[in-house]
Amino acid sequence: MSQQMAQRRMSDFGVVVAAVAALLFAAFGLLGTGTAQAAPETVNFQPNYPLGAIVIANKERRLYYVIGKGRALRYPVAIGRPGTQWTGQLFVSTRAVNPSWTPPENPGRTVPGGPGNPLGVRALYLGWTNYRIHGTNAPGSIGSAASHGCFRMLNADVTHLYSKVSVGAPVYVVDTIPEEFVDGPPKPVKLVSR
Repeated sequence: MSQQMAQRRMSDFGVVVAAVAALLFAAFGLLGTGTAQAAPETVNFQPNYPLGAIVIANKERRLYYVIGKGRALRYPVAIGRPGTQWTGQLFVSTRAVNPSWTPPENPGRTVPGGPGNPLGVRALYLGWTNYRIHGTNAPGSIGSAASHGCFRMLNADVTHLYSKVSVGAPVYVVDTIPEEFVDGPPKPVKLVSR
């Protein structure tokens, strides 16, 4: 066998291994986790929000989970497209693992839960609205204005947040948090490729 033929077979083998790995990741709900940090950033956070509160800053494209003693966990998010962005206070009314999704433009259709679902692997429902904090099957949208008004997170990040948040937790959506209340300006959100 020639050296070129051997190299081509090794290349073909690598493609097959990558395809099998992608299928395994999809089957176990890991697809779409993107290049999330291993754990969220822990930051100084001085605004006066209660322990266990979620604070989302639209302009920063960041979600803060208040852990107390002037600290919060910080995650990157995608927010609503122009015309669907909002501010206000709600609460976590329901939590779901592998939630199903009904497209707003086609309310008669339901997409079952799973790795290909636009809501990703976890969802926190906000009040009695259609808004959620949820994972995504489009990790490249994180850091942008892309949703129908929900807040998208990388699947690894929403799974981490989900493990900490209880039903009833207050959720505050604000335009921005002054830089002096957080330990320095947030780093730019790195968009992950789809």
